Amino acid sequence: MKLNLKPFLLFGFLIGAALATGRDLFSQLAYLMGAVIGLSFLWTWYSLRWVTLERHERALRTQVGRIHEERLVLHNPGTLPKLWVEVRDHSDLPNHAAGRVIDFLPGQGQRSWIVRTVCMQRGRFTLGPITLRSSDPFGIFESTRTLNVVEHLVVWPQTVDLPTFAPPIGRLTGGEALQRRTHHITTNVAGVREYYPGDSFNRIHWKSTARHDRLIVKEFELDPSADIWLFLDMDKGVQTGAPKSEAEDTTILPLWVAQAHTEIEPTTEEYGVVVTASIAKHFLAKGKSVGLITYGQRREVIMADRGERQLNKILEALAVIRAVGTVPIAEVLATEGRTFGRNVTVVVVTPSVWTDWVGLMRDMARRSLQPVAAVVDAQSFGGPAGNSNEVKAALLYSSVPLYVVKNGDNLAGALSQKFTAGRFPITTG
Repeated sequence: MKLNLKPFLLFGFLIGAALATGRDLFSQLAYLMGAVIGLSFLWTWYSLRWVTLERHERALRTQVGRIHEERLVLHNPGTLPKLWVEVRDHSDLPNHAAGRVIDFLPGQGQRSWIVRTVCMQRGRFTLGPITLRSSDPFGIFESTRTLNVVEHLVVWPQTVDLPTFAPPIGRLTGGEALQRRTHHITTNVAGVREYYPGDSFNRIHWKSTARHDRLIVKEFELDPSADIWLFLDMDKGVQTGAPKSEAEDTTILPLWVAQAHTEIEPTTEEYGVVVTASIAKHFLAKGKSVGLITYGQRREVIMADRGERQLNKILEALAVIRAVGTVPIAEVLATEGRTFGRNVTVVVVTPSVWTDWVGLMRDMARRSLQPVAAVVDAQSFGGPAGNSNEVKAALLYSSVPLYVVKNGDNLAGALSQKFTAGRFPITTG
């Protein structure tokens, strides 16, 4: 509990004056001042006693550009009202303004408010803790209390809808079916079985249902050769760009203004993450099996799978990945690509200006894999030109499908335009 020394100095002065002069006026003022100090102490002691706060989150997973909404409820289970309570929120989510000053909290009552925040950055953020502050009406004493009301919010990177991406879905090579049942609908029908509660209606085999006079559903098998593996380069040695300043990140903007300013942070790291997330979303929406490999804070491998749950897993990993890795993309490809079978599609997203990884892409093509390169142009982010043109030329010479993403590009357009050996972008079919 903090205190203001001025009233105590005045109290001491009044006592001294009463003793020195013997006048009743100073004695009465000293008694009055002592009573005010005593009552103020009791008031402040009670002001935060038994007060509790609850956080109600609508969701603990969201995405860059979306609005996160939470409801805070301040309770006063005591019988006497609280004159005023200041709520300070120590969340590290940018632009999150959950603090309030409650001017009157009735006895056995509550006050609630809704906080809406436009999520501007990907990552894992902490909502809370909360500090309550109050004082007496004269400001003599001040009381603070910390409530460990904490939640963790994960903000996924933003994604863009791609009209198409090479290799086109219709040209992905199939292979021998893997003898393993799956709840996903694939092109490989393994057989039929009786209907179980929870089976999707689009799995029902109507001819067998009519013949057996009961519901019969189809079973499917996985097609491993249609797997798509995404490699995201998180080597800190090849990243460039100027991240937003701390002042820009902490500026609180109106919701409509903030939503209009959710552009991608101008760094190769952020562009690489958004590109990878968008490609994963594109293929998973088409029913393909997608996996992710990246070396950031640690080796991160998400085994290839299908469905919305797989997209959530990939976005969850991309939300917290940072370009602090020390392993070049060439070493990652050499280490992880050895286990891939024929016809697997390998998509590499990198800002690297070194050509050593291009040779590995060429070797993958010789092994009947399908390599694709999405190069984030480091020069457009303020980095040195280096061997950027050599990388592009080497990829085109090797007949590797190439996409180039520059700072400020419309990603949907940039990732729908494939470069050919003639250096002219054409739309993939």
